[in-house]
This record gives sequence, C-alpha cells and structure tokens, in this order.
Amino acid sequence: MTAGPRRRRRAPFETKILLLAVLTGLPGSALGLTLLWIGPASPKTQWTLTLLVVGMWFGAAFVLRERIVRPLQTLSNLLGALREGDFSIRARGARSDDALGLALLEVNALSEPLRNQRLGALEATALLRTVMAEIDVAVFAFDGDEYLRLVNRAGEKLLGQPAVRAMGRSAEELGLAMCLMGETPRTLDAAFEGGAGRWEIRRSGFRQAGLQHQLLVISDVSRALREEERQAWQRLIRVLSHEINNSLTPIQSIAGSLRDLLRHDPRPADWEDDVAQGLDVVRGRSAALSRFMASYVKLARLPAPIPGPVEVRPWIEHIAELEPRLRVTVVPGPDITISADGDQLDQLLINLIRNAAEAALETGGGVEVGWTMNGQYLEVRVLDEGPGISNSANLFVPFFTTKPDGSGIGLVLSRQIAEAHGGSLVLANRDVGRGCVARVIIPIQ
Repeated sequence: MTAGPRRRRRAPFETKILLLAVLTGLPGSALGLTLLWIGPASPKTQWTLTLLVVGMWFGAAFVLRERIVRPLQTLSNLLGALREGDFSIRARGARSDDALGLALLEVNALSEPLRNQRLGALEATALLRTVMAEIDVAVFAFDGDEYLRLVNRAGEKLLGQPAVRAMGRSAEELGLAMCLMGETPRTLDAAFEGGAGRWEIRRSGFRQAGLQHQLLVISDVSRALREEERQAWQRLIRVLSHEINNSLTPIQSIAGSLRDLLRHDPRPADWEDDVAQGLDVVRGRSAALSRFMASYVKLARLPAPIPGPVEVRPWIEHIAELEPRLRVTVVPGPDITISADGDQLDQLLINLIRNAAEAALETGGGVEVGWTMNGQYLEVRVLDEGPGISNSANLFVPFFTTKPDGSGIGLVLSRQIAEAHGGSLVLANRDVGRGCVARVIIPIQ
C-alpha cells in the first residue's frame, strides 16, 4: 500500500520575512566580502571586517523582520480584543499619512461603533428579559425536536415548576404537545399544573444558529372573559331595571289609587270611569313591557345563518321598494351573487333603510343605496341626508333609542347579522354633505 503524498508544510510568515531580508542583503554583502578578501588587507583585518559585515547584515535582517511583524502582532491583538468584546484598547501610531498608520487608525475607529452596538444589544437584551419576566403571558421556545429552550416567569407558573427543571424536557413531558399542533391563534380549554381555564394559543417560527425553533405564547383569557361577562350582566341588569321600573312604577301608583278609590265610602259618582282609565293605563304599560321583553328575546336568540345564493341587485332593489314614506334611490353596482342567509340580510337592510328614511324625513332629504365589490367582499352603502350622528357612543347599545316609538335593537340586530356572516357594520357621518352613511361588509363566499 503506497502512502499518499505528504502535504508540504508552509514556513511561518516571520521566517519568510527573515529569509527575504537576508536574501535582499546577500548581493551587497557578497560583493563587499569578495572585494575585501581579494584586496591587500591582512587576514586579521579580513576576518574582523567579515564578521562585522555578516553581523550587520543579519542584524539588519532581524530588525526589518521585527519592524514588519510587530505591527501585525499589534493589529492581531487589537482584533482579538474586539472579538472578545474589549473595546477600550487603542493602537499607538495611528496616522493617516502612511499605510500602516492608516490601518491602525481604521481599527481604532472600528471599536467605537462596535462598542455602541454591543451596548445597545446588551440594553435591548436586558429590556427583553425584563419584559419576558414581567409580562403576564406564558412564553416558551422549543427547538426542532420540541425540547424546551426558553421559558419566562409566567411559563414557570403555568408549568408549576422552575425553569431549571423544565429546560431541556420535551413538550410531551411538559404537557404542551397539544399546544404545538393545530391552527393558530385559537382558544383552548385545558388544565395545566399551574391552573385550568380557557387559554389563547399562539405560535410562530424563528431561527437561532440556523436551526428552526417554535415560539409558543399561552395567555389566560378566562379572567378577561369573566370581566366582560360581568360588565355585560351589569349593562343588561341596568337596562332591564330601567325599562321594568318605567312600567311598574305607574302600575303600582295606579293600583294604589284604585284600591283607595274602591275602599272609599261612599264612592264618587264617576268612580267607574276612573277605574276604567286606570286599568287602561295598567294594560298599556303591561303591553309595553311585554313588547320590550319580546324585543330582548329576538335579540338574544338570533339563529345561525343558513347560507344560500343571494343575487345582490334584486335583493337591494326589492328592499328599497319596501320603504313607503319616501323614494329610495338605488345606485347600480356589479351583478354578483353571494352566499348568505337571505332572510337575515333582508332584516339587516330593512333596519338600515328605515333608520335612514327616518333621519332624512327630519330634514326633507333623500336616501341612497348602492353596492360595490372590494376583492372577496361585498360593500353595501346606505346614505341619508338627515342631521347626521351627534353621539356615536350609544349607536350599538341595546335598547338605547332617541325615537319615541323605537325599540333600540335595530342597529344592534343588524350588526349581529353582519358579524354572523363574517362581516361588519360601520356607521359614520358623511365626508361630503350632511347626513350619515352605513357601510355593510359581507364576504362573497
């Protein structure tokens, strides 16, 4: 078996410089020594001068080697300090009128931006660690094999164990494997060592050292949902109490007056008329309370949409013709068909056109309905020339109305219908002219 060729070992840079310096002085030294030895000088003088010439020759070569190698060593030390993060060292002899000084000057100048960058990175890392520690959501980082590489304080609390024990363990062992699967974001009812409830799961990918990792964020939404539920109950009870008291107070007062009237002896000659009028008031207030409760049931029991084909042009033209108090102008749009619940869309548009007509009748203006297609969405606009919106804060508050005979659920019901179809309803004052514009956005599919 024949051994392969040996790799030639290269001489160090310092040796090459020394040999180059020796070879540079070789012609002159050789010429001088030749002339010395062929001359008439005595052997003692020849040997003395030979040693002097050779000594000066090699001495100059070593001095030249040091003058070249020493600045390179200085540059190496400076770059090594920069690599280690020490930005306080500066090179002497930095100047711009020669090549070596210019190199040293550039290295010295390089240390300042590197120091600023490192300081900024350290401050950003410290801020990130503080935010990670104080944020009220659990943050986990898993590598490509689903082993835990990072966890914050909220994550430790969720796992019920410190980071020292959790680091390096798999998502399966930590009970988080289900959070690394499925769609994101999503809500999940789950129980962990640190608590149970409803959680929002969010995932995203990132790379570290060229390897793929997953960032998992788990936030507890139970507390927020409970707070929203509490506020919703408070608003509902406030509205119900207001409406019920508005009906019960006159009923109670009239009932007391009728009782006193029946106990009076002798009774007045027109007591029967008084009783009849009192009962009419009781009946009227009871009917109003019954209508209010029916409106609440209608709002609370909106069924899920049953999708079907709806041709937009006939739908809008038909609903516009149903308004009896004024003529509704229809601005034609593209001929498109959407998938939606036709009955619910009828109710939505009827409510919007009715509100627009009532506003326009106050000022003697008109009502206009049009539609456009924006990508994968249908936008329906209902414009009126009424007085506009003076206070938008209560537009979608259930049972709030400024109309004497209004129920206060029309806009709320319309927005629920739009959102049930994956869309939205927005009301605002018109940019040009007086009046209001209602925009309904509904996905075509």
